[in-house]
Order: sequence, then structure tokens, then C-alpha cells
Amino acid sequence: MTAFARQALGGLRLLLALTLLLGVAYPTAVWAVGRLVPDRADGSPLVVDGQVRGSRLVGQAFDGPGWFLPRPSAAGDGYDALASGASNLGPQNPDLLATVERRRTEVAAREGVSPAAVPADAVTASASGLDPDISPAYAALQVPRVARERGLPEVRVRVLVADATSGRDLGFLGEPRVDVVTLNAAVAAAAG
Repeated sequence: MTAFARQALGGLRLLLALTLLLGVAYPTAVWAVGRLVPDRADGSPLVVDGQVRGSRLVGQAFDGPGWFLPRPSAAGDGYDALASGASNLGPQNPDLLATVERRRTEVAAREGVSPAAVPADAVTASASGLDPDISPAYAALQVPRVARERGLPEVRVRVLVADATSGRDLGFLGEPRVDVVTLNAAVAAAAG
């Protein structure tokens, strides 16, 4: 057997081995792990009354004063997943600063608080523009308005907020957060 034939045969064996490993074994392993955590693998669907109403991983627009409002979206008001992304405006950009101040004034007026009491996540979009989570501080700021509009006792709405609040991942990563999509589904159910 010539040197060329030995090298070609060795290359063919390597191609076959890598095809089996990376083309069959690895995708099968990834699929199997995805099946072990079906909530994440299936997009974390939010099911209400037996129907999928959205995803707990993607923010959604809610209209009207009876809803908890999510973070602003850099992807536009519709939380269009096809337009996911940040605004790419730097922290000193005059347009971004003007937008943040306008949002701060709007949130303060809507919630009946001073502009200084408005949390940062109420006026800034997340990096993806689709984040469904808000801080517990922003949720607490909205409780009186939502309770009043829904005709629910504030204490009941605070319990719903607590139920929709997640702690830090692994106990130390990130910040506590409130899933607005899940919270609004619970508010709607509580209000009837």
C-alpha cells in the first residue's frame, strides 16, 4: 500500500469517526438533555386555561392600566423577536438620555411617585429588548395601580408578585426578578 493510500484511508476513518461523533452522538446528546428540561427546550410556554398564551422567556406588550408593565423594549412596542437587540446607544448619547428622562417622567406620573423613585429597569431596555422580567422594586411600584384598576386588595396583588418572583440563579448569580407575563396571567385569573 502506498503512502498516499494509507493517508487517504486514515483521513477517511477520521471523517467517519468525526461524522458519527459530531453528526450523530453530539446532536443526540443535546436533544436528550433538552428533553430532561422540557420547560426550557419548548420555549417555556405559558399555558392559561389549556391554551398557550405566550412564553415566560419573551416579554410581551400589555395595554391598559390594569396590567403590570414590562421593561421598555428596544425592539419596539410589540416586543418583536425578529427585531431583537439593543439600541446600541452609548450611556452619554443625547437621544438615549432624552428617552430615559421621558420614560422616567411618564412612569412617575402613571404610578403617582416622584421621578427619583422610578427604578432603572422601568426606563431602560434590556440588551435583547425582549426581557420579560422586571425588578421587585418596579413590580412593587406598580402594585397600587394594578390593584385599584383590577378591584383587588393590594395585599392580594403583593402575594401574586411574590409568587412570580424568582431569586438569584444558583443562589448567587443575577438579581431577583419578577416575570411579568406570568404575573399578569395570575392577576387576570385573580380578577376573574
